[in-house]
Amino acid sequence: MLQLAIEEEVQNFISSYQDKLLTNGSKQVVRNSYLPERNMQTGIGEVAVKVSRVRDRGKEGIKFSSNLIPQYMRCTVTIDVLLPLVYLKGISTTDFADSFEPILGSKPKNLSPNVISRLKSEWYDQYLLWQRRDLSKKKYVYFWVDGIYLQARIESEKNCILVIIGVDEYGKKELVAIDDGFRESKESWQGLLLDIKSRGLIHSPALAVGDGALGFWGALAEEYPTTVHQRCWVHKTSNILNKLPKSQQAKAKQMIHNIYMASAREEAESNWKKFILAYSAKYPKAYRMLIEK
Repeated sequence: MLQLAIEEEVQNFISSYQDKLLTNGSKQVVRNSYLPERNMQTGIGEVAVKVSRVRDRGKEGIKFSSNLIPQYMRCTVTIDVLLPLVYLKGISTTDFADSFEPILGSKPKNLSPNVISRLKSEWYDQYLLWQRRDLSKKKYVYFWVDGIYLQARIESEKNCILVIIGVDEYGKKELVAIDDGFRESKESWQGLLLDIKSRGLIHSPALAVGDGALGFWGALAEEYPTTVHQRCWVHKTSNILNKLPKSQQAKAKQMIHNIYMASAREEAESNWKKFILAYSAKYPKAYRMLIEK
């Protein structure tokens, strides 16, 4: 199937130049044999593929490059995406080959510890380049922030990954910043905010959404003082349900959803009052968690 897809890709490329003719009337862009066969690691194991050469018989320098099998690639795009995700799950460099045997076949090539170490270095270089990108033309309306504690490759339980996701003025959601921090402290968050400001993000987001960790809110008040603060309802819902017995959690969860998913303020306030009437007296801890800022 992969070989057929490559052949179709080549044919579509040549067809796009079918109107280009030489002075004698023959086609300018034509097939020209094949590149040397190479083995690709795919989700079904190792597959031998050949990519057609394409020749431009004119002088325009038209060249073909496969999007399915770019030059020098030895793994399909799916595997290239999967590798860093598996690494982040805690698989060691020496265990990659064994871990991928069920989908790549026995003793998959190009997954030796040296190869994985080289890939790690390349991923880190890409991360550093992304971390230095210019943000002066960006203007975010919303920030979603959180501190994430990973199980893999964290030397201390006090360390976490600080993440900021933003929505720009055109409605596009994207990752704004990511860095390691110390227990979501104010100093860690402030360092991250100062970094994105130094790269040109001078426009304050209209609204920031986060959990109850005080470190971010303290840093945000100093670096982007005009930004409105809002507690994340996902975190708040989880905190409230933890204060209720399991027999009440499903009903309470639906009532909380009715509050923040309401179509109008009046409806949200009505649903808020219903929750208070249902739980404030019998489960005061859940009630206090609801009204907590």
